[in-house]
Amino acid sequence: MTPEGKIEAYLKKCVLATGGRIRKLSWIGRRGAPDRLVWWPGPDLIFVEVKAPGKKATKQQEREHVRLRQDGFAVAVVNSKERVDWLVHKGLAMAVAKRLADPSTAAWVRGLNG
Repeated sequence: MTPEGKIEAYLKKCVLATGGRIRKLSWIGRRGAPDRLVWWPGPDLIFVEVKAPGKKATKQQEREHVRLRQDGFAVAVVNSKERVDWLVHKGLAMAVAKRLADPSTAAWVRGLNG
């Protein structure tokens, strides 16, 4: 497995283990698309670019990330297990914050704290 493949497999494992969903992306007729779409119930979507350790997004990928961010989407680049852990933590935090703000689920979430 390639170094990038190992990070992608770790991303998938962590997202699924925390109740999230993950899909592989492929955009027809467009280059620079992120590798994965990740979300937790809510939905809280994050486009994810997976790179090998120490590698960065290409200029073409960066341009596509800017377009997505301008349209209001979250985009993250992960190139290490630590960065995957950070992404999963932030994704879960977004999902919980959204639930706390929703009166129909706020009581349920507060109930988790005893």
